[in-house]
Amino acid sequence: MWRNKLMVGGTEMKTMKVKRSRGERIFTVFNYIFLSLIMLLCLYPVWYVVVASFSDSNMLTQHTGLLLKPAGWSVEAYSKVFKNPMIIRGYLNTMFVLLVGVALDIIMTSLGAYFLSRRRVMFKKPIMMIIMFTMFFSGGMIPFYLNLKDLQLRDSLWGLILPFMISTYNLVILKTSFESIPESLIEAAQIDGAGHITILTQIVLPLSKAILAVMVLYYGVSIWNSWFWASAIIRTRELYPLQVILREILMQNDVTSMTTGVGTMDQESVAMTIKYATIIVATVPILCVYPFLQKHFTKGTIAGAVKE
Repeated sequence: MWRNKLMVGGTEMKTMKVKRSRGERIFTVFNYIFLSLIMLLCLYPVWYVVVASFSDSNMLTQHTGLLLKPAGWSVEAYSKVFKNPMIIRGYLNTMFVLLVGVALDIIMTSLGAYFLSRRRVMFKKPIMMIIMFTMFFSGGMIPFYLNLKDLQLRDSLWGLILPFMISTYNLVILKTSFESIPESLIEAAQIDGAGHITILTQIVLPLSKAILAVMVLYYGVSIWNSWFWASAIIRTRELYPLQVILREILMQNDVTSMTTGVGTMDQESVAMTIKYATIIVATVPILCVYPFLQKHFTKGTIAGAVKE
């Protein structure tokens, strides 16, 4: 039995009872059970990594079955991770690419989206078609690498920022959001003598805070998780971002620098907890950003997808 309440002028009106059939109730219960099981299956691997990172390495190796709590509390793995200078250096490199990259990405995407959202733009459709073409087709990895080499962007953190300043997908979303802003506001500002930069910075962007929060999240997560081009163009280890270091630890089992002073018999078990701790250290920061942007996320996505 469901009750639907109607509020009119702050006053609660009569409630309407909706009787659900037996089949509907069974279907709802089944959905709750099924989705709960899916949620547990998705969350358990994450929980396993968290509790394993706080476990004693020897006890973790001997443990069998489900791991629901740390197998002997220990923060030794985190201590060794933070004592590794490459982890700290990787953090600094990643934060530089993240902060500078997101700032430039938002600026360039906003400029492009504002230009394409204006009604009276010459060759607007052909330009948009060319931009959309790049979403599905590219010149290939080797020509892209050669361009980076010719532009002296190889083995430089700027090579991870400048070539990726605009995402076509994000540009289309932001353009659609800008088009939903009433044209009367733009015309009123132009009558008052406002130029395009003034209109963009003082009218369009303030009205698009929700979609801009989504753009920050999209670009931020993409930069934080990217490792392929960093591993392809960065040759100096001091310039490695965090994800490349994490890849070395997980894929190449390179934890030698963090297991010094550990007995040969214990190195394998200690290396396991170090891997889990490194995953947590590399993942938690970007997860902490989402709660601050979550309230804007749904609103911004809808605003960028629907045009009035």
